[in-house]
Amino acid sequence: MVPDQPAFADAPLVTTAPAAEPVRPHDIGRLTIQCADQPGIVAAVAGFLAEHGANITELGQFSTDSENGEFFQRTVFHCENVADRLAELDGDFAAQVGRRFGMTYTFTSAASPKRVAIMVSKYDHCLLELLWRNKRGDLDMDITLVISNHEDLRADAESFGVPFVHIPVSRANKAEAEARQLELLAGNVDLVVMARYMQILSAEFLSAVGCPVINIHHSFLPAFAGAGPYLKAKERGVKLIGATAHYATANLDEGPIIEQDVVRVSHRESVAELERRGAEVERSVLARAVQWHCEDRVMTYGNSTTIL
Repeated sequence: MVPDQPAFADAPLVTTAPAAEPVRPHDIGRLTIQCADQPGIVAAVAGFLAEHGANITELGQFSTDSENGEFFQRTVFHCENVADRLAELDGDFAAQVGRRFGMTYTFTSAASPKRVAIMVSKYDHCLLELLWRNKRGDLDMDITLVISNHEDLRADAESFGVPFVHIPVSRANKAEAEARQLELLAGNVDLVVMARYMQILSAEFLSAVGCPVINIHHSFLPAFAGAGPYLKAKERGVKLIGATAHYATANLDEGPIIEQDVVRVSHRESVAELERRGAEVERSVLARAVQWHCEDRVMTYGNSTTIL
């Protein structure tokens, strides 16, 4: 007599499918375009990429107006060894598509992270957020150095293996300090991030650095300007505190806004608690703005931005 078999004896053997091969960054490209809105743009871009062996994996687009508007598009595509073909794609695109539509456009490769320099003074929360996210692989960029007008955060930067350069700044030596900063930055980085760098960058510096500069500050501006903004906010009884990340321009804090966020507060919070919650918002807002820039999602138009 054959003993009863367990219920699963005749069940089919289940095997785990092999994991898909990871997509190499070397094969992932991005194309951003901006031009006057007109018929045929999307079709022309898609056709060009298909003819060059590229498969579109992500597409975002926006027009400021269906008639006489400005058109923006960000396309992510897979193309074998695209990192080695950027010059070829750029030249062909200009001849076949770009000039026809009057486009401003850029090809980039996911295999080449943006080279980023961070400028900071004494507050550490934004700096540490960027360093930590980068180390975890959540923020894809190459942090080349940290520049500070104080020595306070040297150990923090160097603990992440990032070079730290101390350049003191005063009213008397501001021009010389900016000249030294430009020696380190101009032509060597793709982005500068002011992670609570408590100095005003001159128009001359911003013109000479040769790359975008992102700044972060509390969102009370233009109210509560200057020192002690959270104390002033507490005395005024504000119910929202927040942060703004924007591109720095010669007009101080009036450059194109990339990201903002707020948290609700009440009369119960102390000034110290307002500062703590404000710091939380600042670091997350700045991290998102930097990430979007590094992923080629931010395009400017006038004094505004489109995030795709």
